Amino acid sequence: MKSIIVGTDFSEGSYVALELAVDVANRMACGITVVWVKREKMLFSNDQLELMTNLAKDKLQTLCDKHRPAMKYGTIEWIIIQGRVSSAIAELAKKELAPLIVVGTNGASGFEKYVLGSTAARIVQDAPCPVLTMRQGYDFHKKLERIVVPVRVNANSRQKVPPAAAMARIFGSKVYLLGLLDLKEEESALRTYVNQSADFLDKEGVPYNIEIEPYSNYCETVMHYADSIQADLVVINTEQDRVISQIFLGTNAQQIVHKSQIPVLCIHPEDYINVASKV
Repeated sequence: MKSIIVGTDFSEGSYVALELAVDVANRMACGITVVWVKREKMLFSNDQLELMTNLAKDKLQTLCDKHRPAMKYGTIEWIIIQGRVSSAIAELAKKELAPLIVVGTNGASGFEKYVLGSTAARIVQDAPCPVLTMRQGYDFHKKLERIVVPVRVNANSRQKVPPAAAMARIFGSKVYLLGLLDLKEEESALRTYVNQSADFLDKEGVPYNIEIEPYSNYCETVMHYADSIQADLVVINTEQDRVISQIFLGTNAQQIVHKSQIPVLCIHPEDYINVASKV
């Protein structure tokens, strides 16, 4: 049985992410692997590193013991791997054919607002599968009822719709298609893209709503709309061609991952991944 991978650094944000992952795993009928990454380059002695590793083992076991009774189908296990956090988790996900990675984020501050600096954003960048990020303080007990899917006149934009539909089926959610209009002369093309997305949701039996809004700032418009409808999830693609660049995550995706107060499901455009199909 495939397992959702949950990265932890034993912060409050990672604990909240694990709580949500348990709910997702139960709905996807799969297990969970909780991962702590022992970094290769650390300014600690061998004795200090051994102590940290033993403490991590105790914490990981405690986390699994705590959440195991709530697992309805699969089990929850832990593993310690070594390396650069984002690449190590990505390699594990690839090896295990994980359907999803779940990580917590504390949001952006200072330099991170302009340069890719957070571990969560780097995991999104390197991951071979969809990544669900969530910020510390999110109320995971709230039902996932409303999913926002931004749509633009972009060849990759509609690739978010199948994963969003899969999540909507899993949680019984409604999808809110947000058509983002950049140029007035693109309105006809945008409505075509939105209507094609709506046709797909119709075929999948997923309820939806359509809004068209002009925008100048992608992140602010999406977040304002999500807040206005009290959304529970935003689905975005990373706008990144990993063949060309391994350095930068798309600016819009980076800002939303950092700033969003609600969970964000990040999809790589070239992956064409349907979350449910990988379980």
